[in-house]
Amino acid sequence: MCFGNCARCTGYKLLVLALLCIVANILLYFPNGETRFASEHHLSKYVECLHGILGGGFLVLLPAIVLIGRHQVCCAGAGHEDCGKGCLMLSSVLAAFVGILGSGYCIIISALGLSQGPYCLTTVGRNWIYPFTESSGGYLLEYKKWSQCQEPQNIVQWNVTLFSILLVLGGIEFILCSIYIISAILRGICGLCSHHEEVGPFFR
Repeated sequence: MCFGNCARCTGYKLLVLALLCIVANILLYFPNGETRFASEHHLSKYVECLHGILGGGFLVLLPAIVLIGRHQVCCAGAGHEDCGKGCLMLSSVLAAFVGILGSGYCIIISALGLSQGPYCLTTVGRNWIYPFTESSGGYLLEYKKWSQCQEPQNIVQWNVTLFSILLVLGGIEFILCSIYIISAILRGICGLCSHHEEVGPFFR
């Protein structure tokens, strides 16, 4: 039986997660639906790292597409009963590894973005600064301080929500890709063991 059903299921999950990451990262560019802050470069530096678009998005779309199409390509090119279990194993594992790199990048940047806080116009001094940098993420529980940011309006809530979503989505992507790689390696090892057990008696 072809090792495609599980791969295809994982691929569809990664596809949905990658698209959600892209949408979440795009929303980060437009606080409250306004475009002027992006054009004026009044956004957090971590928003411009493209961690959701590039990392959790396009780099995860690669393993998603490979895993979704793995069954058809494998069965079309193998031409024997077991559909050539190993015909695309290496390529799918490498694609999943790319997914791990992309999702890992998404996780790291999201965590840094949450830790540093938003770039905003503050009530104190009327300057564009990172008012929560020194808190090392402590501001997340100090809701009363969020009002320090005057513009963009509700930028703290906007950033915290979207960075948290990207952090969770990236974490799920990382887990799915890791599980696929581990299961693929174990299947490969078990396949080799079974092959040796079948061939071995003929050489005794």
